[in-house]
Parts: sequence; structure tokens; C-alpha cells
Amino acid sequence: MIPARFTYLRAASVDEAVAMLGQYGDEAKVLAGGHSLLPLMKLRLAAPGVLVDITPLDGLRQVRQEGGDIVIGALSRFHDLHGDPVLAEHAPLLAHVAGEVGDQQVRHRGTIGGSLVHADPAADLSAAVLACDGALVVSGPQGRREIPAAEFFLGPFTTPLEPDELLTEIRVPARAGTGWGFEKFRRRAIDWAIVGVAVTGTSVSLINMAGTPVRATATERALAEGASLADAAALAAEGTSPVEEPHASTEYRRHLARVLTARALERAAG
Repeated sequence: MIPARFTYLRAASVDEAVAMLGQYGDEAKVLAGGHSLLPLMKLRLAAPGVLVDITPLDGLRQVRQEGGDIVIGALSRFHDLHGDPVLAEHAPLLAHVAGEVGDQQVRHRGTIGGSLVHADPAADLSAAVLACDGALVVSGPQGRREIPAAEFFLGPFTTPLEPDELLTEIRVPARAGTGWGFEKFRRRAIDWAIVGVAVTGTSVSLINMAGTPVRATATERALAEGASLADAAALAAEGTSPVEEPHASTEYRRHLARVLTARALERAAG
């Protein structure tokens, strides 16, 4: 449980962090909340030669409204998001889901940026950001670029981030008054979801039903065509590819997706 030897660097600005990442390339990893990276390092499943600590960058720890968007700093912790009044009013799905991640220790240390960049298909907030039609803003040597959430998750633990790029903020459209719902099934409260569903309006995303968070496109199409909530939910597993595991078969996961989608849609409909 002791990590391999590494060099620790502490960035004082986004530009300095980007420069450090550019200098060390694939050898470097970003340290934010550390709840994904550090356990992997202790298990020797990850052994970066350099850690770039960005926790001093307080400018990345905020939530604000900017025009029609809600801007969330990448270093915002789950606990802070859960209690943020701007997020609660304009993106209540995200505020709620942030309060459902792990346990209190995880929520007080884990960051939304760290969770999204880790790209675990079982992560709650990745699916919530996808359902919100969010976009991820990254900074690199060539400046800033914005990546839609639908294009950010390429596969399990894989994103289009370059080694010298840093996720700095997440932008989601402000949708005050939009109905939302979130359901997940897990064995224990602190476990990852076996299956989860995030709904805002008629946008539906699924957790752990493929190698990435995915939209339940058949359900969304049925809702757009006027289908009942029950009929639309029955299509939730179409086009998905859940993995077979000892505690959850593929067919069991498809069943859960249909049941949880029905509950989340009913919650969103009020």
C-alpha cells in the first residue's frame, strides 16, 4: 500500500500547472481531491513519476452564473456542490447527485473535475453532466477549448484530454424549474452504482450500462413522440452494452435500467 517514488510539484496558477504538465507529458498526473488517483497509486496500479498538485488553485473552486450557463470550477468538491444555492436553483440534478456520491469523507475531498477526468463508467456525476448537456472546458498550451460531455467520455477511464491539458471548469445550461430525477441501485450506500439513471426534463442518461455514461436515446425519442412515461422507460436498455459481473448479470442490469428509469421519469414529472 505504498506508492512508487514520485516527484511532487505544487502549481500556483493554471498556466503553471499547464507548463508542468507540458514539461513532463505522460509521466505526470494531476492531483486534485486524490480520491481516485491515490488509491490506484497505493495499489501500484498507477505509478506517475510526477504529481502536479492543483489544490492551491482556489479560482477553480466556485459556482457562478454566466449568461445562460452555470459555470462550475473543476476543483469544486461534492459537498460544496450539494449545498450550493446557485446550483440548487439552476441545475438541481447536479446538486442532488453531488450529495449522493460515496460517503461524507469522499464528498468532502472528492472534486467534480477529478471524477469527470477519471471517466469511470460507474460514476454518478458523469452521467448527470451528460444529461444536463454540459461541456467541459480545458486549458492547454494552445489556449482553452470546450468539449461537449457527449464527446468527452471515450471509454472506461479514457477521455480526449491531452497530457498537457487541464480541466478547469464545467458549464451546464441554467434550467431553473426543470423537473429532474435520479435513481441508482447499489449494494451498500458507499458503493458505486450497479446501475443508475439521471433525468432532467426529457434528457435521460444511464450509469454503468456501457463503457461510458450513455444517453437512453430510445427513451428520449419515445418521450419526444408522446409516449407514456412507462412505455418510454421500457426502452431504456435499448442500445446499451452492460458488462456481466458475478453480482449483476447483463440481463439484471437491463432490468434495473428499465425500473430505475421509470422511477426517475416519474420523479421528474412531479
